[in-house]
Amino acid sequence: MESKKINLDMKKYGMVLAMIAIFLLFNILSDGKNATPMNINNLVMQNSYVVILATGMLLCVLTGNVDLGVGSIVALTGAICAIMVVDYGVPVPIAFLIVIVVGLICGMFAGFFIAYLEIPPFIVTLATMLMGRGLTYVALKAQTKGPLPAAYTMIGAGYLPTINIGTAEAPLDLLSIIVALVISVILILSELRSIRTKKKYGFEINPVWQTASKLVVILAILWFFMLKLASYRGMPIVLLLMAALIAIYQFITSQTIAGRNIYALGGNAKAAKLSGVNTKKVFFWVYTNMGLLSAIAGIVLSARNASATPKAGDGFEMDAIASCYIGGAATTGGVGTIIGAVVGALIMGILNNGMSLIGLSTDMQRVVKGCVLLGAVTVDLLSKRKK
Repeated sequence: MESKKINLDMKKYGMVLAMIAIFLLFNILSDGKNATPMNINNLVMQNSYVVILATGMLLCVLTGNVDLGVGSIVALTGAICAIMVVDYGVPVPIAFLIVIVVGLICGMFAGFFIAYLEIPPFIVTLATMLMGRGLTYVALKAQTKGPLPAAYTMIGAGYLPTINIGTAEAPLDLLSIIVALVISVILILSELRSIRTKKKYGFEINPVWQTASKLVVILAILWFFMLKLASYRGMPIVLLLMAALIAIYQFITSQTIAGRNIYALGGNAKAAKLSGVNTKKVFFWVYTNMGLLSAIAGIVLSARNASATPKAGDGFEMDAIASCYIGGAATTGGVGTIIGAVVGALIMGILNNGMSLIGLSTDMQRVVKGCVLLGAVTVDLLSKRKK
C-alpha cells in the first residue's frame, strides 16, 4: 500500500527552533559566554528541578488545571530531608525514601480534596502552597539548614566517573561521547522503525529530506550539549535522573491506558466519564504524582545548594506551568507532550541563564518571562481560532 506524503507539523517543532534562536541570540549578546562548557553544565544543573517539575505539571495541565503548591512542597521536603540528615543523623538513602513518602502524602492530600470532594484544583493547591511554605518556616525556624554531607549533595552536584581521552588542557570524557553515540543510534533506529510501520499500514509519512533535516537538528543539539559536558567534568548525575524521568513519563503518556485517560479527561471530562474513565481516580493519581516529583525536586534542589532554606522553590510553580504552556500544552487541557514541556523548561532555563549573563535585573527578567508566556499562549489560542 502506497503512503501519502505530508509536510512536517511545524508547530510541533517550532519550539525547538525557538529554543535554538533564543540560545543564539544570547550567545551574541553575551559574547559567547553562554556557550562555554562551564555554563552549559550550569544550565543543566540549575534547571534540573524545573524540568522535573514540568514533567509532573504537564499531567495536571492535561486535565485542564495546574498545581500552585509545588514550590512550597519542594521547600518543605528539602527542609525535612536536611533536618533528618543534619540534626538526627539519618542515613542519606533512608532520608530520601522518607521524604519521597512525605511528597506522596502531600500529593494524596491535594488529590483527595480535588478528586473526591470536588474542590477546584486552583483553591486546593493555593491552600497547599500557603500551608507548605508556612510549615517550611516552622520546620527550619526561618534559618538555613546545612551544610549537607557529600553523600547527599552528590545527586544534585555530583558527576559520573570520567574517562579522559583528551589532554590535561583540553579534557574530553569518553563516557559522555559513548552516551551521545548510543542516544544517536536509538533516535535514528526509532525514526526508521516509525517510517516502516507507517508504510506498512499506508499511513501518511514525511518526505525524506524533512525527516533527515529534523534528525540532523536534534542530533546537532544533542552532540553540542554532550561535547560541552565532555569537555568540562563529564556527565552530571542529575542529568541521568532527568533522562530517566522523562523516558518514564513519555512512555506513560504515550503508551499506556493511564496516559490516554488523562488526555481523554482533559479533552472532554463528560465524554470520558461516559466512556468508562474513572475521572476521580485520574485526578487523584495525577496530583499524587505531582507530590512525588515535587519531593524529588526538593531533594535535588537542596543537594545542589548543599543546604535547605525557607525560601527554596519560591516561584518554581510559575516556571513549571510556563514550561508546559510554552512547550505547546493547551490551556483548556487534553493537548501537550512531555518532550514539549521539557523543551519549554529548557527555553525558560536559557532565558534565565542568558539574562543573568548579560546583567539584566531580576525585575526585568520577570517581565521578559511574562511576555514569553503570554506570547506562547496567545499564539496557541489564535491558531486554534483560525482552525
